[in-house]
Amino acid sequence: MLRILVPTSEPFDEAIQQFVIVGVELDLEHSLESLSKWEENFEKPFLTDDEKTAEETLFYIQHCMCRTKNPPGEIFQKLSKENHDEIQNYITAKRTATWFKEDKRPGTRQIITAEVIEGWMVQLQIPFEPCRYWHLNRLFTLIKVCNEQNKPKKKMGRSDAARQQAALNAQRQAQMGTRG
Repeated sequence: MLRILVPTSEPFDEAIQQFVIVGVELDLEHSLESLSKWEENFEKPFLTDDEKTAEETLFYIQHCMCRTKNPPGEIFQKLSKENHDEIQNYITAKRTATWFKEDKRPGTRQIITAEVIEGWMVQLQIPFEPCRYWHLNRLFTLIKVCNEQNKPKKKMGRSDAARQQAALNAQRQAQMGTRG
């Protein structure tokens, strides 16, 4: 969860002789829940390289990501560039220590929607609660880990199989005291 302070004013505090930032704290969450709300409203996939309009971005922050109860409606109009940068950094953050060796094979890129993610979760038996509220990148990492663990084991190459067979034969010959 991301907590940001949206400044509303900067009065001067005579006691400490400094300007003090007064504002509203917002709790924001980039999750499957947020994603599905946005896609329900705009009826198009959120996770694409297509640029979002200012209206779409503001809607995502205000109506999908925001977990603060009853924030003043006008506060979202006061989001600074720094606030927007912080939100963007939060959305794109990895949010996990797990890493994967990237597969560089060309292929078709599937358009990922909330329902596609939910389908993966059902297929992999990942519980909706609490994962529905995790940061999306953490959920994607869990899905990748489950896929890696469910992959069939790689078949042994011919030369490796021949080497293993020769070693096994040598071991048996030594145990039995024979030459073959």
